[in-house]
Amino acid sequence: MGSEANETQLAAEPRDAGRPGAEARRGEPVTGELAAEDAKLVVLARSARLRAYTPHGELAEGAAVRDTDGRTYAAATVGHARPELVTSALRAAVVAAAASGARRFEAAAMVTENAAPAADDLAVLAEFGAGVPVLLAGPDGVPRNRTVV
Repeated sequence: MGSEANETQLAAEPRDAGRPGAEARRGEPVTGELAAEDAKLVVLARSARLRAYTPHGELAEGAAVRDTDGRTYAAATVGHARPELVTSALRAAVVAAAASGARRFEAAAMVTENAAPAADDLAVLAEFGAGVPVLLAGPDGVPRNRTVV
C-alpha cells in the first residue's frame, strides 16, 4: 500500500505535545465497556508505558497491537538525544509485530497524555491496511477516544 493513499486518509490536526512536526488526529469518544480483547490491549499498553526509555524528557507512551491471528505485541517510547530519532510506542509495537511476521492488524491501543495519536504513527499502522481501530487511553488506563485508520 502506497504512502500517498495513507497521507490522504490521515487528515491531521495540530498535536497538543510531542515530537517536532508530528501532527495528530482526534477520534470519536469511547462510550460503554470495551470488549475483553480491547481491554487487554489497553492493559498491555499501560504496562509497556512503564518501561518507556525517555532520558531526554520525551513523552512516555505505551502501545499494543493485535494482529489478525490474535497475537499481541506491546512496546514503549524509546527516546534519543536527537528528537527526530525518537521511536514512538505505536511505531515500535507495529515494527515488533511486522518483524514477527504480522501483516494485518485487528486493533491497537495507546496510553499517553496526548489528546490524539500522531498522524505519522497512524500512517505506519495504516501501511498494513485500513479499518484498524486505535483506542487512546490516558495514563490511568481509561479509554478516551477511538480513531480508525
